[in-house]
Amino acid sequence: MADDQATAEDRATADDRWRHMRIGEVAARTGLSLRTIRHYEVMGLAAPSARSKGGFRLYTAADVERLMVIRRMRPLDFSLDEMRDLLAITDRLAATEDPPEDEERRRLRERLDTYRKVVEARCETLRVHLETAEDFATALRRGLGPAV
Repeated sequence: MADDQATAEDRATADDRWRHMRIGEVAARTGLSLRTIRHYEVMGLAAPSARSKGGFRLYTAADVERLMVIRRMRPLDFSLDEMRDLLAITDRLAATEDPPEDEERRRLRERLDTYRKVVEARCETLRVHLETAEDFATALRRGLGPAV
């Protein structure tokens, strides 16, 4: 019975992975606007996996995950070119058909590590900015206290 249940759960997970969602559902799942999702498509960052007979964009869970990666890059001020490059690196590293050979894989990992260092530095900058902003908010609260 447990084996049957595990198999059914695995099948449901696999089915969800390939289930197609329309752009409204993708927007709700990602917190991105329809316009932003379409913009990323035009910019070559993320494209729907399919189109319906009526021309509606259809997305898979993998497409949603890609959009989430892009969304996570936004607060770190990645340019569209940087986003495109980083996505190309991860796509190439994940390739199952014609996977990269050892030397190419090594170069890709080095480039990915460079991006990792950039992300860490930008996160630290954001932490400093947040601390400064919180200090300012505290100062305002003290200054806006009850009049004596």
